[in-house]
Amino acid sequence: MTTPQHSRFHPDPVLAGSWVVLVAITVLAWWLSPGHSTGPVEPSIPITVTVIVLSAVKARLIIRNFMEVRTAPIWLRRATDAWLTVLWLAVLVIYLF
Repeated sequence: MTTPQHSRFHPDPVLAGSWVVLVAITVLAWWLSPGHSTGPVEPSIPITVTVIVLSAVKARLIIRNFMEVRTAPIWLRRATDAWLTVLWLAVLVIYLF
């Protein structure tokens, strides 16, 4: 007889919670987009800014939790946060002006 092997997988509640938030943000961004409506599509600055901000949140969650930056040295966590801030502010500035 062989002894049963125990799984080495231990679910991480932070990753599971992040995944749920990522799915919720994706659904919310889709719901906000006018592309699935039946009427004519017109640009909307508030909707676009909201979707860009939601995308920034998604990017931070992915980098922080799924790329293991959460357990990285503080300088790397701050550097990725600064990079994301500059990147998404540049996207907003380019879109708005």
